[in-house]
Amino acid sequence: MAESFNATSTTDDVLAGVDLRGKRVLVTGVSAGLGVETARALAAHGAHVVGAARDLAKAERATAHVRAAAAHGGGLDLIELDLAALASVRACANALHATGEPFDLVVANAGVMASPFGHTADGFETQFGTNHLGHFVLVNRIAALMRPGSRLVSLASSGHRFADVDLDDPNFDHTPYDPFVAYGRSKTANILFAVEFDRRHKDRGVRATAVHPGGIRTELARYMDPAHLQAMIDGINADLAAEGRPPFAWKTIPQGAATSVWAGIVAPAAEVGGRYCENCHVSEVVADRKISVMSEGVRPYALDPEHARALWAKSEDMVGETF
Repeated sequence: MAESFNATSTTDDVLAGVDLRGKRVLVTGVSAGLGVETARALAAHGAHVVGAARDLAKAERATAHVRAAAAHGGGLDLIELDLAALASVRACANALHATGEPFDLVVANAGVMASPFGHTADGFETQFGTNHLGHFVLVNRIAALMRPGSRLVSLASSGHRFADVDLDDPNFDHTPYDPFVAYGRSKTANILFAVEFDRRHKDRGVRATAVHPGGIRTELARYMDPAHLQAMIDGINADLAAEGRPPFAWKTIPQGAATSVWAGIVAPAAEVGGRYCENCHVSEVVADRKISVMSEGVRPYALDPEHARALWAKSEDMVGETF
């Protein structure tokens, strides 16, 4: 690649000199944090962004500056989407199809983290149902709108290392609930979904990748006790010190969203397709050593193609649709 980026690169760094006029992008979760910044950066470079959010009034307030920053013909429209209710997901997909307008990029950004035990409107465990199954149905239902050359960016996390998916008990019907195990399962599912979506669509020129944005202070951590969060950071710093690395530092939101726009717009499609990216580069697979939450690396179970196919089949069974 002509230019390399890293953990401190921002969305504006990554998109410097990039003209997105004529491009159409769907970003989920545009009522706060990374989704808003992703939309802003893309619209500022000329893309027309369709932002999806559960609370449209909140999204309107959060994205006022996105419209103000739009340039070169870029803009923003909002559409209602509650990923925790498949009726809403399907209605959103139907509304997007009704316009008949294609997409060049879909950023599956919205999600929840470490929420208390609960269920979505359709009876799925909250994190697996919201983070994975909601996006699984939405993206597959609009896949026909993704034109050749387009990409899917699935927001994952280093938290995938907390747990592999459990295809026998995805809703914790028989397993004691742990909020971070549930989060890990859902983030592993986000990666595996990208792997299988990429396999199914790359022959028609549509690629998919999963990204880890890094540690950022956003609303995602709203369910976490501050003392618990600090204890986690203390543990991370102990691991980093053992590796001879400096202590943990939060990324800014523009730094956190940079890998999404890098993987979706700038990186060569063949380089990122079916892969896991972080800090604006493709991550290495790490199978044989301990890695802290903040260390780079993806676990092999999250990229295993057979595992990805099995999750796809299980997801179809759970949502009652075949794609």
